[in-house]
Amino acid sequence: MASSLTKDSVTPGTPGSERTFFGHPRGLATLFMTEMWERFSYYGMKALLPLYLVAPGGLHLSAATATAIYSVYLSLVYLLALPGGWFADRVLGPRRTVAVAGAVIMLGHLTLALPNAGTFYAGLGLVAIGSGLLKANISTMVGHLYDGPDDPRRDGGFTVFYIGINLGAFAAPLVIGTVGENVNWHLGFALAALGMALGLAQYLLGSRHLSSQSNIVPTPLSAEEKAKTLRKSAFWAAVAVVFYAVVGFSGHYTLNWLLVPITIAGLVIPVMVITRIKRDRELDRAEQSKMSAYIWFFVAAAVFWMIYDQGGSTVSLFADSSADNTVFGWEFPVSWYQSVNPVMIMAFAPVFAWAWLALARRGKEPSTAVKFAMGLVMIGASFFLFLVPLGIADGGHKAAAMWLVGIYFVQTVGELTLSPVGLSVTTKMAPAKYASQMMGVWFLAVTAGDATTGLLAIAGVDLNRTGIVALQAVLAVLAGAAVWMYRRKVRELMGDVH
Repeated sequence: MASSLTKDSVTPGTPGSERTFFGHPRGLATLFMTEMWERFSYYGMKALLPLYLVAPGGLHLSAATATAIYSVYLSLVYLLALPGGWFADRVLGPRRTVAVAGAVIMLGHLTLALPNAGTFYAGLGLVAIGSGLLKANISTMVGHLYDGPDDPRRDGGFTVFYIGINLGAFAAPLVIGTVGENVNWHLGFALAALGMALGLAQYLLGSRHLSSQSNIVPTPLSAEEKAKTLRKSAFWAAVAVVFYAVVGFSGHYTLNWLLVPITIAGLVIPVMVITRIKRDRELDRAEQSKMSAYIWFFVAAAVFWMIYDQGGSTVSLFADSSADNTVFGWEFPVSWYQSVNPVMIMAFAPVFAWAWLALARRGKEPSTAVKFAMGLVMIGASFFLFLVPLGIADGGHKAAAMWLVGIYFVQTVGELTLSPVGLSVTTKMAPAKYASQMMGVWFLAVTAGDATTGLLAIAGVDLNRTGIVALQAVLAVLAGAAVWMYRRKVRELMGDVH
């Protein structure tokens, strides 16, 4: 993650200091719109992806293969957030990195719009790379707009920024999903490219309002480090090219030759990163203790995201094949289900924020461990609820759309209980040495969860089977119970973090 240096005091007229966007620096409007359009393109493509993969007019793959591709893609996006932060820290700085990211994402969506299976996977790769570069840095640039962490406008600025994320996520399936499903799949992907192009254009036009701090490369590579990095990158790129050329020309290549290595990396790299930090002898005893507590939260989050992200794959594919997707007799596109979560986030996030504050005033706010336990139980409950429409479909009937809306509602409640709390506790428990990297470590929990789903799908596990769904639900509830049972131990390990 990019370094969070504090900005020097600004004087009136300094770019980025004008209070013109809901009482916030004008640069927030630039970042708000950039993130809104980027999320519009990302969530629109994400809503179409599993449906396109199984559609007769798309790639016509099996549900298991589609789920594997979808899960591996999500895993890769979050895995690349860590090197995305490193790239801004050491090479380009946040502002230029985000500009490059937007261009790469746009190119990726344009590549997806080409009616060719080979270029389709290349497009997915480009979108994943661009999203990793952008995800790690744009939030850091929001922080740069304010005069340090104690600026009273800071929390409100991030709240406004979060609204932009969910506005884009809400609108995307309604627009891109409708065009993709009802008109042409590739036109839908092209609309995602258009969305990113609009976001990139206004970012470049409005970048003069951003903090000058966003141009800084906090810890630039020396000439020797650049040469070493280029040599290593070239070596591993050559190894990959030679390996896949041999596999391809020998006639043994299948999609699993691509999916399996990424999936394994998505499981191994998070473990390696956490282990490296935990074993760092430069950390003092208090930091070591906090990292031991953080492992509990990391594993819990991985279990949570493993189930949660199946809302866009397992549940969406079930809706495509076995649900009655109608409201008062009017049929709506399956991709519209992906708008349920963001609209509920916007509706209920203020309620949760108010509830935590109200409980805190009375000294009754649940601890971080208890909130994580609640999130795990809720995500497990969502899959217990999923058993009902699965049973209806097994009986030869179409499940009502409201069953699926109910699943997304329960998952949203779980997300609001766990995700914002996880982001907060990550920043609070980060060892000083790794302060700028820990948000990338948090994203690795998503990587591990999605990689697990991908591995199950690659192994041929039918994730829409009643027994498998029930097993995952039980796993989440047991994980939540374990966190709750050991909450006092975790609290002790957290030290002075509340």
